[in-house]
Amino acid sequence: QVQLVESGGGAVQAGDSLRLSCAASGRSLSGYAMGWFRQAPGKEREFVAAITYISGRTYYADSVKGRFAVSRDISKNMVYLQMNSLKPEDTAVFYCASKYDLVLSRTSGRDYDYWGQGTQVTVSS
Repeated sequence: QVQLVESGGGAVQAGDSLRLSCAASGRSLSGYAMGWFRQAPGKEREFVAAITYISGRTYYADSVKGRFAVSRDISKNMVYLQMNSLKPEDTAVFYCASKYDLVLSRTSGRDYDYWGQGTQVTVSS
């Protein structure tokens, strides 16, 4: 079992930045892919970014490329999502997820096994 807890959400203005954190516990994350997803009101959950926990390879949705950056701190069992140049359309609940031995280009939420509870990000214009 992997337990994931997100934090760092909040209400910001368009153009601001936020860094989301995902604290992982329960087992070693070696071999895991760590993903970030979001779900806006009335919309389906969508993939945002992912990182392989040990090698640090990353993969992004086109909508966030150049604005968001996913990273991890192996020593702290933490995964981060740095979000810059936020837009109102980024408003959503953001979730951290994990899956063992997953190809990063697999961007469906159904491919991930473990999920956090989510953190709300609200961007006003």
